[in-house]
Amino acid sequence: MRNVQLPVGVSDFAEIRRNGYYYVDKSGLAAELVEMSAAKVTLITRPRRFGKTLGMSMLSHFFDIREDSRELFEGLEISQNAELCGAWMNCWPTLFLSFRTVDGLNFQSAYEMLVSVIAEAYKEHLYLLESDKINDFDKEIFRRLVRKTATQEEIKNSLGLLIRVMTEHYGRQVILLMDEYDVPVAKANANHYYNEMLDVMKGILQALKDNTCLRLAVVTGCLKIAKESIFTGTNNFVSDTITASRLNEYFGFTQKDVDRLLAELGEEAHAGEIREWYDGYRFGDFDVYCPWDVMNYLRDLQGNPKARPEGYWKNTSDNAIIRSFIDHSGSSITRKMETLLAGGSVFQKVEEELTYDYLHASEDNLWSILYLTGYLTCAGEREGEERLKDGVYALKIPNLEIREIFETTVMKWFDESAKTWNRERLFAAVWSGDDGIVTEEMNRLLRKTISYHDYREDFYHAFLAGIFAGAGYAVESNREHGEGRSDLVVFDTARGYAAVFEIKYARAVEELETSCQAALRQMGRREYAEDFMDTYDHVLSYGVSFFRKKCLVKRAGGV
Repeated sequence: MRNVQLPVGVSDFAEIRRNGYYYVDKSGLAAELVEMSAAKVTLITRPRRFGKTLGMSMLSHFFDIREDSRELFEGLEISQNAELCGAWMNCWPTLFLSFRTVDGLNFQSAYEMLVSVIAEAYKEHLYLLESDKINDFDKEIFRRLVRKTATQEEIKNSLGLLIRVMTEHYGRQVILLMDEYDVPVAKANANHYYNEMLDVMKGILQALKDNTCLRLAVVTGCLKIAKESIFTGTNNFVSDTITASRLNEYFGFTQKDVDRLLAELGEEAHAGEIREWYDGYRFGDFDVYCPWDVMNYLRDLQGNPKARPEGYWKNTSDNAIIRSFIDHSGSSITRKMETLLAGGSVFQKVEEELTYDYLHASEDNLWSILYLTGYLTCAGEREGEERLKDGVYALKIPNLEIREIFETTVMKWFDESAKTWNRERLFAAVWSGDDGIVTEEMNRLLRKTISYHDYREDFYHAFLAGIFAGAGYAVESNREHGEGRSDLVVFDTARGYAAVFEIKYARAVEELETSCQAALRQMGRREYAEDFMDTYDHVLSYGVSFFRKKCLVKRAGGV
């Protein structure tokens, strides 16, 4: 591999350009934004790690009146447009801030981090305190914001104040670049202080509403929070999501970008596996790769030519929103998950505007979030399945990396969720010998689980063992006793109970009864329960037959 410096984890445009890192040219984004003359505020939503922060950093260096960025942009696409560069490059007061670090287990800790973000933004413009164009009252509030002693009302008005005093100082309107605007509200929703944080963020974002000091604003995030919820009253507002096509070539790597990068590194031989693992996203009319994955894998290949692709994306942020849906899921969601894991598509209505307080009001919201955050993608025209009607899409898992996430992380969440269901009714029925209730409760739990492989006895064996082991019971599998092996034995030692299970897999739903009776005959013939009668006061034997998501439990009798 050729010695090319890859900017893994570097999101500052100037650092990449000055240090000679490889840069996939996305500078055309600046031209697209300034040519959207009708849009004073542009909201851009994309999944994480698709280049939003680097794009915002590039815009900041391009617009900022305090810089001379000609060298940084030399040779890039935007530099070929001399007229646009003359009117926009380093011509505008520019305010760039990110809310990605605003997090906390409670409102107070998150609010303190938000105050710190505002303070840092003000520190970037301390020169304004020396300006004779700004009155002393504003300067005093400015100082309180820098010192983190401002009131909550002043925090809510802080963005508007900074934009106004910048305009007064320069005599020009301001360009605002706000990255990860939705992080504070997303974290607040996950940690149950949503209303308090939403109130503060709505106040801050009022700076976007009919602000004559604002030349244009670009706001980025993962999700589009409903305008009525957070951008109330904002006019000249245009959103660009993954369903649009205008800006999608600037977020993620296109096939042309990847081909050029691989040629630069001399790694064209890895094109196929990179495509299988990290391509597959359909944003508007563009098929794109996840840049974070491509760069990480190529960096690993630089250190080890035999490196294999792996999942780099899954650990780059928490997935609290998606995890929260699993606990609300029903049989419909599990069936669709199994379809996706089997390589199929699910047809779902996608809602691009979401409100966190009603997030779990509809199953459609889960599929919308999975789509908008990059876990699923539109199947696309080339597969004959694109957008259908009224916001309904054919959704699928985009690539091998995301499939691996579903096979491990998401399925683990479903398993954990099933284990947290109240199973006291099931356990009580097992120890009392009520096989009717045991059957009912087992079927309920089966509908909660996900299996996309062929249903085999070992799947059901693990399922049954997990139910009891997860509740703290002692469980033994395939123990030698009597004249053979039972599949499972569960012990309630303190009360002197033991339950012996023999599992059969039926070939059709009509064979559940026959298979269950076969299990009971086997238990009786081989005397599975006999070993426990000297030690336990109550020994119960159960035959269990399964067919897909159905089961039948019959009790052989107890001692």
